[in-house]
Amino acid sequence: MNYNNYCVIMAGGVGSRFWPFSKNSMPKQFLDFFGTGRTLLQMTFDRFAKVVPASNILIVSNKDYKDIILEQLPLIKPSQVLLEPNRRNTAPCVAYAVSRIKAINPKANMVVAPADHLILKEIDFLNVIERSLNFVNEHPNLLTLGIKPNRPETGYGYIQISDQAMGDFKKVKTFTEKPNLELAKVFVESGEFFWNSGVFVWSVEAIWKAFNEFLPEMVAKFEAGSDKFNTDLEQDFINEIFPSCQNISIDYGIMENAKNVYVLCGDFGWSDLGTWGSLYDMSEKDEHQNVTLKCKTQFYESNDNIVVLPENKLAVIQNLSGYIVVESDNVLLICKKEDEQRIRHFVTDVNLKYGEGYI
Repeated sequence: MNYNNYCVIMAGGVGSRFWPFSKNSMPKQFLDFFGTGRTLLQMTFDRFAKVVPASNILIVSNKDYKDIILEQLPLIKPSQVLLEPNRRNTAPCVAYAVSRIKAINPKANMVVAPADHLILKEIDFLNVIERSLNFVNEHPNLLTLGIKPNRPETGYGYIQISDQAMGDFKKVKTFTEKPNLELAKVFVESGEFFWNSGVFVWSVEAIWKAFNEFLPEMVAKFEAGSDKFNTDLEQDFINEIFPSCQNISIDYGIMENAKNVYVLCGDFGWSDLGTWGSLYDMSEKDEHQNVTLKCKTQFYESNDNIVVLPENKLAVIQNLSGYIVVESDNVLLICKKEDEQRIRHFVTDVNLKYGEGYI
């Protein structure tokens, strides 16, 4: 293990698109979707612990989830959980993690990854990560991992590559966030565009330089307490400055502006598990393309459905096509798969009418 390498797992989201299975009190990253006995966070930690020392893995999450994280990851110390007092998107999250690592090892290299991704070809993925860490150790560039698209997906961001390259590491020409269907078709047919996996690799030095260039006000906030990181004073300082940080993603704030961004494309069975549709796509199906998770089902004249109910519950479904059927605690959701983007609106409406007890 190279103790100069670190991993930052971002685990602070609420997963509202997976409601009602994912709720504020227990978001999707802390759930076992596939009945394997391991949650998405645990699977992500297990994966990176094979290439990065477990002591060098940091989890960044909301303060409300500290106890859940420590319960699910008994190998880590409380000091490895970086607690955000509120949600401010991924740029402040990364700035916090970089500030901590910089206080320990300013020459470190780091991987930043979400806690809720599914990787089916783990050996291939870890090989890509090791190559990426070696690349950023030798070159002061920012690196993202790209996925060759197999369909015109409108729910992912896209990366366009340029003619410049260093071996398999291609220089990024443009980023495009979630295009419409027609544009997504053009992207896929061109062969120049790849899905943005949301997994980043860089040296602490390179990413902090980019923060200084593109988000200097954020840098000033964190550097005002540079002597407090990795000390008992860190949390109080973060509680003080974090709420005033700009609410901006690392993609918009840094990656789309920097001129030294490269992409390494891989095929490692990736899915960001962002929606019920993406979970449906990755799951085993019966002869009528129905997916059943955690429960038992009996289908009649039904196809293309995904059903997720509590364990040992039986659903008998007749004449249903293309639906999401999910029950969790006190909520039952029945929604057409093609309308799943409306789930966030359903959550807002339920909260307004019935209160937080259902979300």
